[in-house]
Amino acid sequence: MKQGDIVVIGGSAAGLTAAITTRRHHPDRKVLIVRKEKQVLIPCGIPYIFGTVGSPQKNLIGDAVLEKNGIELLLAEATDIDREQKMLHTSDGEVSYERLVLATGSRPIMLPIPGCDLKGVYSIVKDVEYLSGLQQQLETAKNVVVIGGGFIGVEFADEINKAGDKQVTVVEIAPHCLSLAYDAEFCVEMEKVVTSRGIDIRTSARVERIDGDGKVERVVLSDGTEVEADVVILGVGAAANVDLAKKAGLRIGLTGSIAVDRTMQTSDKAIFACGDCAEKISFFGGRPSPLKLASIATFEARIVGANLFSIRRENVGTVGVWSTAVGEVALATAGLTEAMAREHGYDVVATTIEGPNRHPGAMPGATNTKAKLVFERNSGVILGGQIMGDAAAGEIINAISACVQSRMTAEDIATFQVGTHPALTASPIAYHMVNAAEMAIKQMHKQGA
Repeated sequence: MKQGDIVVIGGSAAGLTAAITTRRHHPDRKVLIVRKEKQVLIPCGIPYIFGTVGSPQKNLIGDAVLEKNGIELLLAEATDIDREQKMLHTSDGEVSYERLVLATGSRPIMLPIPGCDLKGVYSIVKDVEYLSGLQQQLETAKNVVVIGGGFIGVEFADEINKAGDKQVTVVEIAPHCLSLAYDAEFCVEMEKVVTSRGIDIRTSARVERIDGDGKVERVVLSDGTEVEADVVILGVGAAANVDLAKKAGLRIGLTGSIAVDRTMQTSDKAIFACGDCAEKISFFGGRPSPLKLASIATFEARIVGANLFSIRRENVGTVGVWSTAVGEVALATAGLTEAMAREHGYDVVATTIEGPNRHPGAMPGATNTKAKLVFERNSGVILGGQIMGDAAAGEIINAISACVQSRMTAEDIATFQVGTHPALTASPIAYHMVNAAEMAIKQMHKQGA
């Protein structure tokens, strides 16, 4: 029988980060990760296997970090939890624990339509061998259909399209791709970028079935349209992997994930959960949140690692920060979009600033950047923001997220002390975030007059 003071089930973003954080806060404790995968993929890098990166083997989280941090690894499948005896049963024997961390992740959602079991239909499974099989199929495919126009779907389509010898089609049931993550004007602009690269986008389109004689041949839409397909990729979301938690009798939350409190503790005081398997609560109003992102997983894992034996950190709720890129164009969101804020019942002021991200605009590397900030009208508190521009959007949005999490007001942001440089940033006179806040204040004053 193996023994670990802290045992973590799962070795991806949440599990690895929880183990490393635990080691930092509890250096004298024995930390053990139990995972069934021999190799662990970087979750957000999966689409890039099929274009930029080139293979699953180039998209791995190495195990050297475990040795560096003094973390033990058991390659085995966790099969059952004996909560009374504090014992984890695995395919390689029993493991005792003082504290247990569940970081069992999520599984891809399968569409309830005929034909999903045909050869050539793939979901986004985080498995090296499975994705290697998909890569092999794509080598000879001429027609590829991606069902789902969210982050994963758009990124998969763009990466596969880079081969240059395939017709790639994205089928999305909503009026716009990326519509769950961005306001419509940003979605429209990104769709133009995607289609300019030769990808066919079918929006407001529902898949009726996938047809083929043993192997996929076409995707049939509800209006009768048929789209030829040698390979179909299902990118329609993920569901929490809670099998082990259910079997152990842990409480399951409203979204079907493991219920946790703000310290990430489950209904068993000796068991914590983080990442895709754990219930999320929104930063805005405390409602359940369906978001599943590696950045959220690591944020939660750092709370878990600090809290195992005494409470040091609390989860303020999921702000939601994400970004995507197609070619040279990046799109990013933090907090609530204008549409989301209105759906939540907020009375909002939304302002948009557009201009170069260098000064003067003739500086090498200058690109147009569009920034939209959303504020609660009465308090002036920022609720969220969106950025469209070059690669810098990924870091600008993190600054906006910090403003959201700190509940900064439009006045705070308007008097933000920023560092600028002609070759690196927008002009201090026309700094996007500051000027968007100033415009919002003007609107608020006009309303109050």
